[in-house]
Amino acid sequence: MTEPLTDRPLVQVLIASTRPNRAGEPTARWVAEQAAAGGVFNIEVVDLAKIDLPMLAEPGHPSERNYQLTSTRAFSEVIDRAAAYVFVMPEYNHSYNAALKNALDHLFWEWRGKPVILVSYGGVAAGARAAAALEPVLISLQLHVVGFVPIPLIDQFLHLHDGRRLFRPTEPIEHHLTNALDALRRAMQQRTA
Repeated sequence: MTEPLTDRPLVQVLIASTRPNRAGEPTARWVAEQAAAGGVFNIEVVDLAKIDLPMLAEPGHPSERNYQLTSTRAFSEVIDRAAAYVFVMPEYNHSYNAALKNALDHLFWEWRGKPVILVSYGGVAAGARAAAALEPVLISLQLHVVGFVPIPLIDQFLHLHDGRRLFRPTEPIEHHLTNALDALRRAMQQRTA
């Protein structure tokens, strides 16, 4: 999304949904724009639909980091270069989606010890059940959640403009993201101190 500058940490905004016409894509674009606007981070959008990982088929455990598949090696290079993440994730059937679980399971050291913001969306529960279900996985990978942005009834925030779907949040959602990005900035400062 933006050209990397060496004095700013790279934060990847990961679009977890791979469905056609997904709400995650316009929502992630908005998140990336807001994160880049602060001038603190370099932002890169990582779209799991474009990464197109196969279901985990590596013969070895990810902690060995001895990847045999080209797709895993390429994904490792992408994820490894980030200092932190923002997961823009849907809630499906009271949990997070399979594409996100598959992406997380492919790697270990690349994720380890890094901060993450969860931007969850869905119906009335705003993806909170997905975020709660994801927590044990993040603990196992030693990813540290520093912020949570729940978005209820996501369809009300999606609008067509010039043939493109845009995400237009309310003030409380903007406030949640601002607070989460501030927490991420503080976490990054603590890691480098």
